[in-house]
Amino acid sequence: MSNEAIIKSKKDIIAIGRLLWDKELVTGLNGNISTRVEDDKILLTATQTCLGLLQENEILILNLSGEVLEPGQVSTEKLLHTSIYQNFPYVKAVIHTHLTYANAFFLENDHFSPRIFEAKFYLGEINAIPQTTPSVTDSQPVIETLKKNNIAVLKNHGVVAIGENLFDCFLLIQGLEDAVKVETISRFFTQGSRVTSHERRTIIDKQDAANSKSLKKYKLFSREQIKEIVRLVNEDGQLRELGEKTNMTMDLAVVLNETGKTFKFCFEKGRITKVGKDNSAEFVISAPENVWRAVFNREIDPFVATTQKKMNLKGDFAKISQWYAPCSRIFELWREVPVE
Repeated sequence: MSNEAIIKSKKDIIAIGRLLWDKELVTGLNGNISTRVEDDKILLTATQTCLGLLQENEILILNLSGEVLEPGQVSTEKLLHTSIYQNFPYVKAVIHTHLTYANAFFLENDHFSPRIFEAKFYLGEINAIPQTTPSVTDSQPVIETLKKNNIAVLKNHGVVAIGENLFDCFLLIQGLEDAVKVETISRFFTQGSRVTSHERRTIIDKQDAANSKSLKKYKLFSREQIKEIVRLVNEDGQLRELGEKTNMTMDLAVVLNETGKTFKFCFEKGRITKVGKDNSAEFVISAPENVWRAVFNREIDPFVATTQKKMNLKGDFAKISQWYAPCSRIFELWREVPVE
C-alpha cells in the first residue's frame, strides 16, 4: 500500500475516533481502532491514547503476527485485533470500546434481545462472553461469537464490532448502546413487572433445547429438507393468516454459494405453490454453507445475517419489509428443520 493510502487510512481512524467521542461512545483513554491496509498488515491505535484526540503518530502499522513495524507501543488489545483479521479475511475494520449503558446492562444480564425492529434487524440476539482480564488474553470465544454476529459483548469489559469499513462498526456500536438505553427506560416504565431479558432467554433456551432433541436433522439443501420446509409452511395456520392479511405473493430463491445450488419458492398469499431450481426470483438470498447451517440450527437470525452482510439479499429490502411478519414466521419454521 502506498504512503498516501496509509495516511488516508489514518485520517479515517482519526475521524471515526472523534465521532465515537462526540457521541459519548468512548471516554477517557479506553477503546482502540484498527483497519486492514494489506492482506497481512493493519493499522492499530497506540496504547494510552484518547480516541477523540488522535494524532497520526498514535496509529501504528503491524503485521498479523503482532510485530509492530514502526516505533511505538500499540494497544494492549493487539491480540484481539490480529486474531480477528486472521480469522476473517473479509473484515477491513475493527472497533473496540467500553460503552456506558451496555456495560452496565451486561453487569446484571447475560443476554440481550432487542424489541425495536431496527435493533432486531441489525443486532440480533446478543449473549455476553465472560471476561476475567483487563485485556483479551483468549480471543477464541470472541472469534466464535463473531462468526454469528458482527458485534460481541465482553462482560465486565466492553464491545467489539467488525465490518467492511469503520462506519459499519460505528453503526453497530451506536445501535447497541441506543437499544440498551431503550430497554433500560422501558423497564423504568414497567416498574419491574415485565419478565427480564435474561429470564425470557432462559425460557426460550430451555424450549429450544427440548425441541432440538426431538427434531430430525437433514442434509443441507437436500430435497428432503426443502420438502419438509414446504410442508411446514403450507400447514402452518399462523403463516396462512399472515400471508392472506399481507398478500405475501412473491418468489424467493435461496442459494448455496459453494455449489450454486438453488431453490426458488413461489409464494401466493403465504403459501408455497411451486418450487423451482433457478434464481430468477424477485428476492434472492445467498450465503456460504457455514452461515446457512447457523440459520437452520438456530444460531443466527436470517434478517440479522442479511443486514450484517453475512448473507446477501438481492431485491428491494423496503418492499420485503411489508411482509416482515409472515417472513419472520417462515424463518421460525426453518428452525424446525435443523441440518446435520
